Amino acid sequence: MITTRFAPSPTGYLHIGGLRTALYNYLYARANGGKFLLRIEDTDLKRNSQEATKAIIDAFKWCNLDYDDEILYQSKRFDVYKKYIDILLKEKKAYKCYMSKEELDELRQEQIKNKLRPKYNGKYRDFTGTPPSGIEPVIRIKAPLSGEIYFNDGVKGDVKFDASDILDDFIIARSDGSPTYNFTVVVDDALMGVTDVIRGDDHLSNTPKQIILYEALNFKIPKFYHVAMINGTDGQKLSKRHGATDVMEYKNMGYLSEALLNFLVRLGWSHADDEIFSMDELKKLFNPNHLSKSASTFNQSKLEWLNQHYIKTASFERLKFELKNFGLNLDEVKHSELLINELKERSKTLLEMANMANSILNAPNSYEEKAYAKFINTQSLELLDKFSKILDGDKTAREYEDLTNKFLEQNGLKLKNLAQPLRIAITGSSVSPSIFEMMEIIGSSEVKNRIQNLINKG
Repeated sequence: MITTRFAPSPTGYLHIGGLRTALYNYLYARANGGKFLLRIEDTDLKRNSQEATKAIIDAFKWCNLDYDDEILYQSKRFDVYKKYIDILLKEKKAYKCYMSKEELDELRQEQIKNKLRPKYNGKYRDFTGTPPSGIEPVIRIKAPLSGEIYFNDGVKGDVKFDASDILDDFIIARSDGSPTYNFTVVVDDALMGVTDVIRGDDHLSNTPKQIILYEALNFKIPKFYHVAMINGTDGQKLSKRHGATDVMEYKNMGYLSEALLNFLVRLGWSHADDEIFSMDELKKLFNPNHLSKSASTFNQSKLEWLNQHYIKTASFERLKFELKNFGLNLDEVKHSELLINELKERSKTLLEMANMANSILNAPNSYEEKAYAKFINTQSLELLDKFSKILDGDKTAREYEDLTNKFLEQNGLKLKNLAQPLRIAITGSSVSPSIFEMMEIIGSSEVKNRIQNLINKG
């Protein structure tokens, strides 16, 4: 059975790249009827925070990414790690190293001076003497001194590392007894039954170390897929300077989770030339063998295009619910469905939709300067005043259109003479949905009030 996992460190928010990694693992498991597990790598007790853990879980809930079994917290498993460290010590596959920090620093400075790669020199690898007093040892693995570390990567193909160039006897437990990252990853992945590891290619250099540990512990080595990174438009690794990187910030900006997931899945994976995928489709189609070897570019315009698509296809009830997150409660609004149907065709984000809805539902307290200067004058105000006098009783958009056309015909005018001044009176802007739909939404009395407000300003 395919078993994948996502294993973030709770030291901050969930990065957008992390969500993509989680999504790939999730989809591969679901596409194959397997298991998707969530593990919180919180062994760094100084940097971890409950808020960060909550942020990760909240992001999963928002994106509707369900996981199997209970969340595994590494901070609760130190006894497990100690057990396997003791096994390696007993089997002489690992050893205690008493080299002090000062000694190690001196060694590295000498190596740098001689233009050598800084690495531990194996001083205590086969040590049989009396340990120096006053030093709490670290635990080092006995790494191979020669040969190659080889594995077949699902994205990159055959990958080889020369043991003598890349590796030394790296630390698996610190002097305080706490296990290191590579060690905990291997133990947990093995005990959790993880068969496939999909992760960013910034982890590629960790893989040979982990393979050494898998072999030392007699664990089965999983299949690795190292995914190319997401870059900003400048070709550099995606970071805050390119815009939002916090997953939940996208929720606050008004993106639907399915739009964000659809966008992310395409940053490194493809299926023919298709652009839009439902989650059900992705669960059937996703195959990590189709992951790209090349880095992807985060294109904000593409995300907005996808989000607009999902807004357009969302139900009235869904959008009505989502808009409450932006302070817009439409429960008591008489024509709320008409309002949403008008706005969903022109909204790139929910935040934009909420702002436009408020501009229709609430009388403007200011007017767009350029629009006012261009369209509001003595003649347009007189026309608005005259038009307001024929408004009597609430009507449908079609009835308002017929009434308006009749008014214009009687006065020898065209719609362009009235439309923009009326828009400004209603919303404060020259850009808005159809004036007739807006009139139906707010009613004749409110239209007259807003016209009068504009006249009073003039």
